[in-house]
Amino acid sequence: MSTAESTPRRIVPAAVVGGGVSGLIAARELAIAGFSVTLLEATDALGGCVAGHEVAGLVLDAGAESFATRSSAVADLLEDLGLGEDIVYPAGGGAWLYSAEAHGPARHGRDGGPGTQDGRAQPLPQTGILGIPGDPLADDVRALIGQTAALRAAADLAMPVAKSLTDGSMSLGALVRSRMGSAVLDALVTPVVSGVHSADPDTLDVDVVAPGLRAAVVEHGSLARAVGALRSAAPAGSAVAGLRGGDLRLTEALVADLEDRGVELRRGVRATALRRHADGYTVSLSSSAADGTVGAGNGGPDEALEVQRLVVATDGPSAVDLLGHLEPALEEHRPEAGAGVSLVTLVVDRPELDDAPRGTGVLVARDAADVAAKALTHATAKWEWLAQEAGPGTHVLRLSYGRLSEAKARIADADDATLYATALADAATLLGLELGEADVLGWDVVRYSGALPFATTGHRRRVEAVRGILEAFPQLDAVGAWLSGTGLAAVVADTRARTRISAS
Repeated sequence: MSTAESTPRRIVPAAVVGGGVSGLIAARELAIAGFSVTLLEATDALGGCVAGHEVAGLVLDAGAESFATRSSAVADLLEDLGLGEDIVYPAGGGAWLYSAEAHGPARHGRDGGPGTQDGRAQPLPQTGILGIPGDPLADDVRALIGQTAALRAAADLAMPVAKSLTDGSMSLGALVRSRMGSAVLDALVTPVVSGVHSADPDTLDVDVVAPGLRAAVVEHGSLARAVGALRSAAPAGSAVAGLRGGDLRLTEALVADLEDRGVELRRGVRATALRRHADGYTVSLSSSAADGTVGAGNGGPDEALEVQRLVVATDGPSAVDLLGHLEPALEEHRPEAGAGVSLVTLVVDRPELDDAPRGTGVLVARDAADVAAKALTHATAKWEWLAQEAGPGTHVLRLSYGRLSEAKARIADADDATLYATALADAATLLGLELGEADVLGWDVVRYSGALPFATTGHRRRVEAVRGILEAFPQLDAVGAWLSGTGLAAVVADTRARTRISAS
């Protein structure tokens, strides 16, 4: 008897491979549509990058801590889950930028003393999109890039716009550089984009990271006016929102909802092969370790599921590996693994930070060689609910380390002790005060490997090609950030739309 014939088999009406947020949402949509659903997750944890951890007695977000409000996708889901009243918005202090060169007057601390070295920390303009200014000649823009660069950026307002601007693919960097010049790109856009997407703007598809921007440039005749129009058309309030208690509550609510609906949640099992048959698909499964790697054994399948309706909700490379069993042509559309991120959370006792001297956080320009972090989030300054939980004098700082260069990669991949020491030094530099181990009440390091997929130039064309191939396979779909784009807003909207269409 062959191994395939001897493998235990079970018939399930619907299965979702992958237990990140997209997988949880897909399973919920299928359950609502009337399917009996089995969800398969290779690790021992559900939710992917929307997870929590405890540091110094505080339950904090270990991954995503906010979501974009450019659409109502996330808010609608939270309403459905009974969390709508817990949506909160960040404090109005805004973010700052730390760079090696500042063109405006030196900024000082609240006590009148010096801020960061050489006055290199300054507030970021708050009237832009992804760092692109809506008013290139605004005082806060000129303070960061200088008068000459601001005048070059303002030339965008008089520069003709060809209707062909929307043709073909274009990177965000190419659009900004052509319209406003390199100074705006390097000093304003790159720090914001690297903080959000862990990628170079020259690699990112503008239509994915800034939907509608190119069309708005053509419509309004300039990049600055397009930014202003998109901001004014956005929903009222902040460009981002979060949940009281942390975004981790979204995962908790989804899991509780799935359990209430009778969805079978299986952790520690990995889908290793996929085969089509007359009535659906056969998914071969093997047990896996807590980190998702296949466990010890002879390498053969532990069991197999006969599935009528299948959704693959893994990361891009894993999805192509699995779906490639059905159609090898998918291999040419394999996405890059994406940037890994290391997050260091520090809970410190420093009453001097009660006044949020650097706003809600600090982004780091590429030219700042004395800081390894790409961004610092002052979480207790950003979220009022967290400040209330922490209490006066206690502050939560989260520093992000990504692989934007070989040097940055070495730091991001360093051991926990090295990352902790680096984060403590970086936080002191970025916030303009002394910080020592005696000030630290607790700390933790969380790592996400390949967590942020690159929406590289031509992303939409590649997604269309992948989904065009999958149209030949009925009752099968693929969802996740590698297709929708990075961020909860994109993932939630795309996953609900795909699974609802397919389930109807």
